[in-house]
Formats: sequence, structure tokens, C-alpha cells
Amino acid sequence: MIISEKLIKCVKSIKNLAKKVILLYNFNKQAPKSILESKINEVNAIETDTDNTSGKYLSIPSLLEGFTNTNTTSEKIDKNRSLYRFNGVLTINDSDYICPKCGHKMHINNSHQITLKHLCFGGNFTRVCFDHTQFYCENCHNTNMQNISFKADNHRITTELYNYVRDLLATGHYTNKEVAEITGLNRNIVKDIDKKRLEEKYTINGKLIKPERQAIYLGIDEFKLHNGYKYATHIIDLETGHILWIQEGKKKQVVYDFINHVGGEWMSKVKAVACDMNSDFEEAFREKCPNITIVFDYFHIIKNYNEKVISAIRKDEQNRLKNEGKTEEAKTLKRSKYILTSSLSTLIKKDKEAENGKVIDKGSDLFKKAPVKRTGSKVDKYNKILEENELLFTAELIKEKIQHAYTLTNENEMKLEIEEIIDMCETNGNKHLLWFTKLLKSHMYGITSHAKYNISTGKIEGINNKIKTLRRQAYGYPDDEYFFLKLFDISRTK
Repeated sequence: MIISEKLIKCVKSIKNLAKKVILLYNFNKQAPKSILESKINEVNAIETDTDNTSGKYLSIPSLLEGFTNTNTTSEKIDKNRSLYRFNGVLTINDSDYICPKCGHKMHINNSHQITLKHLCFGGNFTRVCFDHTQFYCENCHNTNMQNISFKADNHRITTELYNYVRDLLATGHYTNKEVAEITGLNRNIVKDIDKKRLEEKYTINGKLIKPERQAIYLGIDEFKLHNGYKYATHIIDLETGHILWIQEGKKKQVVYDFINHVGGEWMSKVKAVACDMNSDFEEAFREKCPNITIVFDYFHIIKNYNEKVISAIRKDEQNRLKNEGKTEEAKTLKRSKYILTSSLSTLIKKDKEAENGKVIDKGSDLFKKAPVKRTGSKVDKYNKILEENELLFTAELIKEKIQHAYTLTNENEMKLEIEEIIDMCETNGNKHLLWFTKLLKSHMYGITSHAKYNISTGKIEGINNKIKTLRRQAYGYPDDEYFFLKLFDISRTK
């Protein structure tokens, strides 16, 4: 069926006339004359014939309940972006006239224009502009503003934009700065929205939520706050990797507060805690929860051995050889820290990669940078160093025994292996090996517990890397509370 152009124009005229009637109906006789006249002028500005806009615009739901768009203007804000202003009128409901204090009917007292930021279309921003009406109650002398159902609380933005920002942040793929650029909002507004989202998710009545599940194994470690000498401690569920508690400091009080938070019954079902050799953590758990086994994992033991024994011995031996005039032997130890602190299996793997011509840096023709290939002969250099230096050979034997000890599943067998390592260190008499002996003796129980509970702080070290990345992306977080809530979130985001 073909509809004539005359009929189409007639329908459009009826629609626009209906708009006029609705808008004028909202202003009763009690409204000041000046406001009523301005509204009449606004209504008369509505185009009765919109044929000239046909094909230029899309009709889509505005999701702005009660708002009627009368005209739209646009302006360029930069080369690629435009700003669209949706000017219009907000419908006054009967409930707006009722005084919230005394229940009497109010009348229109005044109005002012308000602008709300709305959803962006592609790279273009939008604003919703309309008059916001104030009502006055003659009975109790109360003034009240017209309700805007689509305005977000505490922000001059629409609820649709507010929810869009929350959805972007919830993905975990965008920084606050990126979300601000996408939506045209200030970074502080994005931060406020994100903090509110995280508080709703991880707090109840201003306190952190209880753990979502019963943890069997816990991990605890400290990390650096900002660039000063302040630290914070986080406790995680080793099975899920979820952060359960974060608090500033790295003393016993952190553990005490966590135990008070989760309760004694919850802690009674925890079997073991993996941690570094921070004596405060160990003592606090033993004091409050004697049922929990403390485990010192392989990572922290071998890290201490490599940094404070192997590396120190290498430096001492290099200086000794120089002083004795053995220049060639001293050169062999130069740049050998990586080889001596790596495992033999790692060195063999690197040599195989070198044989296969593995490229570790593609280089750049644009910047005249040559590609870099994996270098080999690491195992040969490793063997040469051990052949020429008896002390480093002994240190390497001890490292292999530590590796073997951490593969054992019987506590008594592991204890015997650790005692053999202590005997080797004491027999040698090197000051660095003697220091390591003291470390093993003072932490014997936690080390041998690894045979019973094969757990490590690997997941918590992974979270530490995420913390560094998060801080670097945002150029720091001055608000510690917000930062800690972000950490709660990233530990649960895949």
C-alpha cells in the first residue's frame, strides 16, 4: 500500500501537536508567567515539518524516561570528534508536586538549565540539556527539585553512561585513563565510579567481605607501597589465588587482624601457610593458630642461597684471583652470575635454543638494529668454572642437594638431607656457607614441613607482579584504600 506524502506530513503534524499539549500540560496555572511564556516559546520551536531531516538521523530509544528531545545541535571539539547536544524538556509528573515533608501540593518556584553527559556514539560525545524545575511548598516552606529518573547519583551524568563506565572497568582490560578517554569523563569521576563499584562488591557496611570459601592453604607476603619504605601485606587462598586480606605494615598485627576478621572456626580448618622467612608472620600464626603448619617453600630458600651465598662467593673468589695475579681465571668468573645461579637443566635448555638459532630480539631495519640470537656454550663455561674453583664446586653441590631435598615427601628423610647440607657447610667453613647454616637451623621445622604440604608462594609472587604492573599503568595510586580494592579485584579477574 502506497501512502501519500500528504498523509505522512499530517501524521507528523499530529505527533508534534501532541508534544505541545503534553509539554504545556505540565505547567499549571500556579507557574510564574515568565516561566510559562518561556516554555510556550520552547514548544513553538518544535519543527512541525521534519521532512528536511529525513534520512539524516536514526531513531533509537533514548533510555531517558520523561525527556522529550526538541532539537539537536552539534559542534566539532577536535579533528575526529563531535559533541551532540540533545536539547529538550523534562516531563513533570504528578508526584513531583507533592511535598516530601508535609505531603501538601507544591507549586513551581523556579527553574534552571542542567546538562548531563550521556552515552557516546562511536568517537562522538553527547549531552542532554533541559530545564530542571524547583518546587515550593507554601505549607511548610520547603523547596524541592524535580526528580530526574535517569541521572546518576552524585554525578552530572546519566545512569546509562554510569553503567557503561562500570561495565568497561569490570572487564579489567582498561585503565581509568583509557575509560576516561572513551567516555569523555574526567579521570577523577571514573575513579569515583570504580571505587563505588569495588566497595559494593568487596565490602559490607564499611568492612571487607568474609572469604567466599573455606581455604585449606594460605599464602602470605609483603609488597612495597609507593616508592618509600612503607610496606603492605596480603594474604591469599593458594588454591584460588584470591586475595583475602590486605593491610598496611608487615608485623604481627596484620596476622592478628586477619584472624579476627575470618574467625577462629574458619582458621581451625586451615592446614598450612606458605610464607617467606619473616619471623613476625611465623610467630603470629604459631601464637594464635598452633594447629597451622608453617611452610618455607623452595623459592625463598634458593633465592637466599643464590643472592647471599653463590653471588657473594663469586665476588670474593674473583677478587682473590685478581689479588693473586691469576687474571685469566678471574676473567672466567666475570659475568658468570647468571650461569652460577641457574640450574643445570636451564643452561642445557638455553644451549639447545642457541643451536637451533633462536632469535630473542628481531631487531629493526628502520632503526638499523641487528637481530640478536641466543648465545650458547653456557654449559661449557659452567663446567670450566667448577673445574677451576673448588669452593664454587662445593657450593654447586650444596645447591643440587637443596633441590633434591625439596623433591622428598617424607619429613624425616628431608630433615636428614638438610642436616647433611649443614654438615657440608660447617666442614667447608666459608663465612657465607656458615651464614646459610644458621638460616637452615633456625627454620628447620618450616623447611621440612614442605615434605608434608607441597605448597609454594608461586601464586602470591604472581600477584606481586600484577601489583607492579597495575601501579606502573596508573603511575601510582595515592589512595591506598582504592588501590587495595583494585588488588582484590585483579586477583579475581581472569
